[in-house]
Amino acid sequence: MKTLLLALSKGTEFIEKAIIILAVLLMMMNSTANAIGRYGFGKSLYFSEELNQFLIVAVTFVGFAYAVRKGRNIRMTAAYDTLPPRGRKALMMLITFTTSALLLFLAYQAVFYVVEIKAVNRLSPALQFPVYSIYAVIPVGLAMAGLQYLIAFLMNLTHEGTWLSYEVEESKAEEIGV
Repeated sequence: MKTLLLALSKGTEFIEKAIIILAVLLMMMNSTANAIGRYGFGKSLYFSEELNQFLIVAVTFVGFAYAVRKGRNIRMTAAYDTLPPRGRKALMMLITFTTSALLLFLAYQAVFYVVEIKAVNRLSPALQFPVYSIYAVIPVGLAMAGLQYLIAFLMNLTHEGTWLSYEVEESKAEEIGV
């Protein structure tokens, strides 16, 4: 089971990193080129704002999955912190399982949304790019975040200790301030 979880975690980590790195680099190059064009030549890139909006969508949804992997997602821990270790583990299992189910359901629904946008054949105003291909990253990001929560649930189910993700155990996360 552990090797399957490791393979799944490493495979999705590569995809997450690649999308995030490429999106951030494209935003940087696009913004820089737009600034040079505007201030150096008096002409902005007509598609710059639209492209950055699409890239922000990618970074947001895929970045969420990456944050979950690293145990850096926002957690409300007031009630959780008052529980004994066994209660914490049980609550963490409930949280990770239900969050995984919700995110996977939202990914499923987002696929229908993307298919609906494709059927309308909507194009972006400036780039004339099919909008569905841009928004296809939403179900991908939601599914990857759902998988990360599912992996955390399975880690808690099959291992000692309380796991925030495949890589982050709660006791070690507290030591480094996660």
